[in-house]
Formats: sequence, C-alpha cells, structure tokens
Amino acid sequence: MTDERVAVIGGGTMGAGIAHVFLVAGSPVTLEEVDEEAAAAGRARVATSLSRAAARDRLPPGTTPEAMLASLRTVPSLHELPGDTGLVVEAVPEDAELKRRVLRGVQDVLPDTDLATNTSSLSVADLAAALPCPERFCGMHFFNPVPVTVRDAPGLASGRLGVAVGLEAIRMLEDGVATAADIDTAMRLGYRWPMGPLRLTDLVGLDVRLSIAEHLATRLGPRFEPPPLLRSMVAEGKLGRKTGAGFYSWRDDR
Repeated sequence: MTDERVAVIGGGTMGAGIAHVFLVAGSPVTLEEVDEEAAAAGRARVATSLSRAAARDRLPPGTTPEAMLASLRTVPSLHELPGDTGLVVEAVPEDAELKRRVLRGVQDVLPDTDLATNTSSLSVADLAAALPCPERFCGMHFFNPVPVTVRDAPGLASGRLGVAVGLEAIRMLEDGVATAADIDTAMRLGYRWPMGPLRLTDLVGLDVRLSIAEHLATRLGPRFEPPPLLRSMVAEGKLGRKTGAGFYSWRDDR
C-alpha cells in the first residue's frame, strides 16, 4: 500500500488501529469522523498507539511516531475525503443501517474508489446490496490471524467464536461462578489464551460486544442473546478500557 492514500471512516478503537497499520505500511491516511472533536480524539488514539509501538520497537527502523503522524490527516465530513484516495475502509459501529448510510455516502463522494468494510458480524453481501457500485466493495476485517478464508456468514469465524465464549464468561460472572479475574486466569492457564475473555471484552468494548451479540441473536438464535449483566453495564456507561471501567478498572491505562 506504500504511497497510496487510504481513508478510514471512524476513529474509534478499531478505526485508529487500522489507521496505525496503514501508516506503518507507508500509506498517507485520512481519518474521517463526525465532527472536529471526534476527529481530534481519533488522531489522539492513533498517536497513542504509535507511541506504544515505538516503545516496544514495533515501528520500522528509522521511523518515529511524529513522522508517521505527519502523514495522518483528519476530516469531519465524507465530503472532505481527498479525491486521490485509493482505498476507503469503513470502521463505524456494528449497526447495519449506519454502515449502509456511511458506505453509500462514501460511494456518492468517491464512486471510483475501492471500498471495504471492517464488519465483524454483518453480512458483506447484504451491505453490498445497498450500494450503487457493489463491484467496488469488499469485506476487509482486521483480526488475527489475517490469512484465514471464511464464507460470508454471520460473525465470520473468529468473531462468532470469540463472542460465544465472551458471552458465556459474562453469564458465569453473572451467576457467581467465579470472579472476572479467576475466569480469565482459568482460560490463560488452562487453554493458554494470551488473555481471558472478559479482559478481551474490555479491550473490544462492551458496547461493541453487545451490538454484535444482538445481531447474531437475530441471525443465529437465542444462544447469542446478550446476558442482562452486559446490557446493564453498557447502560451504565461501563464500556471497558475506553471509558476507564468495565470488568476491570482501566483508570490508569487510558
């Protein structure tokens, strides 16, 4: 992707991470958000992510976070996306109608630009059906491991399994089976997971997990019905790391 301009729609946790990846790859990036304040917050997330990568020696030799940030532009409107953009990656919340509206807006502004969605649960084919140029649209979900081919199905592969385990962990916490820390420790020690499902849910965002679970419940049945504890925590604003509180306290890590 070197030298080809990329635009990322949505500067939240996932969008900022995608912008980070393309900046490291050498592409100039435009990050679009709903207004100037949100765009500035997205830029700050990218800056923090690059600084953490530099501290762990995970940036290309001879580069700095400051130099990469110089290739990042933020805009508060789709109409301000540069005309020479080669690829647009949509990374807004997992709301089908919101995504359709954003994707149509991008194609109205840049009809000849390749467009991708980072959805982790919605049908790529359903999203494509709402677009004037579906032939220029694809799914590009950023997750590890990347080189895995799956059918276009609700939740794809990793997302579907990850949500299923995460929801069951929340039910166990709800039922008083064990503390959040002990549930996570059991998965790390017993199954060699790098982190437990509840800590991962905090990093993903409880609101994101809730949205995905609600969608999967409508497509795959009640086994994906969100637990009441998840709904109540989201209603209280306990969304995980991004708000400083979730299943864990993140006050010192924001």
